[in-house]
Amino acid sequence: MTFGLTLTAKMAASFKELTRKIVKITNTNVNFGSRNRLRNSFLRTEVSACRCCSGESAGSTHFGFETVPEGEKAERVYKVFESVAQKYDVMNDAMSLGIHRLWKDSLLHLMNPQPGSKLLDTAGGTGDISFRFLEYTRSVRERQLRHRARANQTPSWQEIAAGYGSEGAEPAESRAVVCDINKEMLKVGKERAETAGITTGLSWVVGDAEELPFNDDQFDVYTIAFGIRNVTHIEQALQEALRVLKPGGRFMCLEFSKVSNPLLSRLYDVYSFQMIPVLGEVIAGDWKSYQYLVESIRRFPDQETFKEMIEEAGFFRVQYVNLTGGVVAIHSGFKL
Repeated sequence: MTFGLTLTAKMAASFKELTRKIVKITNTNVNFGSRNRLRNSFLRTEVSACRCCSGESAGSTHFGFETVPEGEKAERVYKVFESVAQKYDVMNDAMSLGIHRLWKDSLLHLMNPQPGSKLLDTAGGTGDISFRFLEYTRSVRERQLRHRARANQTPSWQEIAAGYGSEGAEPAESRAVVCDINKEMLKVGKERAETAGITTGLSWVVGDAEELPFNDDQFDVYTIAFGIRNVTHIEQALQEALRVLKPGGRFMCLEFSKVSNPLLSRLYDVYSFQMIPVLGEVIAGDWKSYQYLVESIRRFPDQETFKEMIEEAGFFRVQYVNLTGGVVAIHSGFKL
């Protein structure tokens, strides 16, 4: 049995490598538009092949450890988050012992957005990333204004001449759009925003990560935090991210990933499968939804594989940073 599984894995890896080589060779003989279409075609072929090797038939996908028809996954994921929406933020604190807050802060510090930036927070749910984004950029904006005020207290004649005609100009304010397919999650997010007094620079849009309701070249930053593993076609969501970003825009994904340390990995597995569903039952009254969330983490590609998927979608300078020993990773790339 072990030999058969090893042989199957090797065949899958060989086919994957062969596909990449064919794409590389063929790409040298086609124009840019054809290259993109051809790349996407081969990518779909590769994904289908991987599904076959992993026990998934054509037209099917995984829902946790269960294989389901592709058409069913989105609806089932929707029901999961509809069920847990009211307790989602409380459960995040309970499941991660509050560490998810540090992970999200790390995402913002790595992003380092500047005033005037426009963010698309895809699968943004209750708005955690958008709230941090607006707070971060407003803090930078206030710091810039204070610096300008101090500089204007004793200006030289050169500074007065350089600033002539630009009085009153201030750093632009940033904007964030929270886009999520689940109306219940957005409803909870809006209530949080109202409670926090966040009334400007924030929009809420119902939309699918695989078919975003925005025109091309609209956003400076695209984020998706703990959401991309729930889409049916990850490669299509990546293409949509590329489409809506402006040239020079940045893609950033915060997602559970592959733990590298064997001891930590074993402890993480025990905690995930034995504790998280129990917490889901106790806090949210929903064992099955959190069992799915744990299983979906294990089905998500590892750091290097996901990095390759982002590059194949068309992003450049793709890199990732592991947090908490690889429990989560931040992947980023640029649209050129």
